[in-house]
Amino acid sequence: MNKNRFKYLFPKKKANKEHLPSTNAKKAVLVLFTLFLILYINYKPYTNSSHHSSGITEYIFNIYQFIINQTLGIVHEGGHGVCYILPCPQFVMVINGTLFQWLFPLGIAYYYKKQGNKIAFYVGLFILGISVDYTSWYMSTAHEGAILPAHKSFLGVDALHDFHYIFKTLGLLQYESLISGLTKTAGIFLMIASVIGMFFEAFSNKGEKI
Repeated sequence: MNKNRFKYLFPKKKANKEHLPSTNAKKAVLVLFTLFLILYINYKPYTNSSHHSSGITEYIFNIYQFIINQTLGIVHEGGHGVCYILPCPQFVMVINGTLFQWLFPLGIAYYYKKQGNKIAFYVGLFILGISVDYTSWYMSTAHEGAILPAHKSFLGVDALHDFHYIFKTLGLLQYESLISGLTKTAGIFLMIASVIGMFFEAFSNKGEKI
């Protein structure tokens, strides 16, 4: 039987590229996130330093950083919240916040990769890098005690310190510096790798419309 005779019954879908960003848009995203990365490495808002914005660029960066941190903070607390509804063991409830915080940007990256939007895929990975780096800072404060003080808590109240509990439960509290350092390296690597990916995507010769 000639299978080609029945091809019309199962037509192949043509990739819809109308929704994909133009070359100029990709370059704009590349410039934006390259600048964001440079500023991020120099200024870490989550460290609660007394540094004040000295220019419009840094001021805008701090606004974007605040929005990203607030979004990830809501997702993090949402991960804990799932276990307030479902009967989760305490360890799962505690670690679920970080899992949600990582899976949220990873899910965005995966979605856009499936859509063929590589530049948005790299943006998702970049935000995942920020999330992982933020987690590394959280890990590095585990030695401060079992309770996270209100001024460091996203909810503004004294709360259980996730990583003090996790590390102590797993017997890893003495390795806090090593684990947080490796996590920070992974986060920075994700951000740098994402920007490199954006560069090659922005300057690839695939005949996209300008």
